[in-house]
Amino acid sequence: MHQLLQPPGWPRPKGYANGIAASGRLVFTAGVVGWNAEERFEHDDLAGQFRQVLLNTRAILAEGGAEPAHIVRMTCYVTDKREYVDAQVAIGAAWREVFGKVFPCMAVIEVSGLVEDAAKVEIETTAVVP
Repeated sequence: MHQLLQPPGWPRPKGYANGIAASGRLVFTAGVVGWNAEERFEHDDLAGQFRQVLLNTRAILAEGGAEPAHIVRMTCYVTDKREYVDAQVAIGAAWREVFGKVFPCMAVIEVSGLVEDAAKVEIETTAVVP
């Protein structure tokens, strides 16, 4: 069971939660990048890679008995904040397609680079299975 933590009078965040209280079995992913199962990047753009990260994350979580509804926290590392902001419509569409109406706590951090040179986004995820 998850409980959203929304202080009274605060505006409701768009696309994420301010906080979540949860209890259960924890399932974690490593930093997941937007390559396919053969470790090849099919997309050069951040939005395409973001969608692939979501698909990869969903597959990894399933191996641990978790699903998108169990996600409580995600940390996203992007190599270009402006590209991320400009791609939000496409990212939102991919999010709804892959995860549905799931709004975990989330941080997005711009970094100078990722270990995989072609990667534009890397995401770590924490899920709690009741």
